[in-house]
Amino acid sequence: MSPAVSELTAGIDIGTSSVKAVVADADGNVIARSRVPHEFFVPSPLRFEHDAARAWYDGPRRALDELGDVRPRAVSVAAMVPSLTAVDRDGVPCAPGLLYGDERGHADRPGAIAEAGELAQFMHWQSQQHPDARGYWMAQAVANNALSGEPVVSTTVAATTFPLFDWKQWDEEKIGEAGARVEQMPVIGPSGQPLAELRSHPGCVLEGGTIDAMAEQLVAGSDEPGDVLVICGTTLIVWAVTGEALDVPNYYSIPHTTPGRFLVGGPSNAGGLFLNWVDRLGAAEGDGTAASVGDPHRVPIWAPYPRGERVPFQDSSRRARLVDLDLTHDSASVRRAAFEAAGFVTRRMIDALPLPARRIVATGGGTRVAAWMQALADCTGLPVHVGAVPEGGALGAAFLARMAAGLETSMHDAARWARTARIVDPDPAWLDAVAERYERFCVVAG
Repeated sequence: MSPAVSELTAGIDIGTSSVKAVVADADGNVIARSRVPHEFFVPSPLRFEHDAARAWYDGPRRALDELGDVRPRAVSVAAMVPSLTAVDRDGVPCAPGLLYGDERGHADRPGAIAEAGELAQFMHWQSQQHPDARGYWMAQAVANNALSGEPVVSTTVAATTFPLFDWKQWDEEKIGEAGARVEQMPVIGPSGQPLAELRSHPGCVLEGGTIDAMAEQLVAGSDEPGDVLVICGTTLIVWAVTGEALDVPNYYSIPHTTPGRFLVGGPSNAGGLFLNWVDRLGAAEGDGTAASVGDPHRVPIWAPYPRGERVPFQDSSRRARLVDLDLTHDSASVRRAAFEAAGFVTRRMIDALPLPARRIVATGGGTRVAAWMQALADCTGLPVHVGAVPEGGALGAAFLARMAAGLETSMHDAARWARTARIVDPDPAWLDAVAERYERFCVVAG
């Protein structure tokens, strides 16, 4: 193995609609990438699930294989949270993979566990439906087992299962309340450390995995107060960088990977899931660009909630609405309105903070959609620095793999992998009309 090849690492990101994988060198240059699409299912308005055998077990293996003839030194898997399935004795999912927002994780449903988190509610349902399962594993554990034969997860992944994890180990009492046993849970190991070896790549170590949004943040370069990281994926995630911990009602506040920095914001359903749904209604016939719309005042307003909203409402009962339509509107106007709704949600999060924003750093697959990026700039009045690698979750996971391989010692050093492909400035011709619609959006959408 040559010195250059020996420093290659791979990151895999299990997303809502596909598994992405990249191989990166020591400087964060992507030398190979793959994408394996999969479906998500909405069997009823409040349910949201994967075929976990396909998306979590087969998908990561296929994505790794489709990277071609590369020999990574280490691999790490990122995935959306929360997620949970039941697995058979071989570690293959034998139940649907429950995803964030599914009603089986709601605390107010009949039979829910008092004061338990979403994943604990998922486990309670899975254990009732599949009491003889070998285990109840999140997407990262299923993927890690598929790749290595070991159902391992990092402490970072385990922390998302609170209150099932007590920050040191699985909480036997809490897991029992959810209907499971500790031995049915994945094995926990330190984040950034080698926890197993890939079966298909002898000598290639496996890091325990991470959260997709955290992996995106690692390599985005959104590190200074006033930066706003906007992850344009199936879920829209907005994180404003601050220099101190802030308590903003109805928003999350978490530590940044950069010492002395914090993130305030959270996830919204007004991302790619909403935008693709609008396209399926027929709006895809218009590209939603300013040129296709023409008049900046000829745009209706969406309340972007076909499956409820997360931050700041945490209300699964909200539904989508399209208002202020007239006979002059066409598919281009309706699609532009959808992009603006995502931009307005972003602006609403920014406006909730007591400090000014200076720029947006955009990452995720949605950065490939020029009309979305322009609407994001127009709706916030901020320049949008578009990341050069849309597969930010997979790229961040590849950096964590470097830590497991002993090639890095600090997550903070991942900032050197940040790249900006282009900067999108607000269009002055649209600012007044968009500002008026934002005021109307706040009334219509809350």
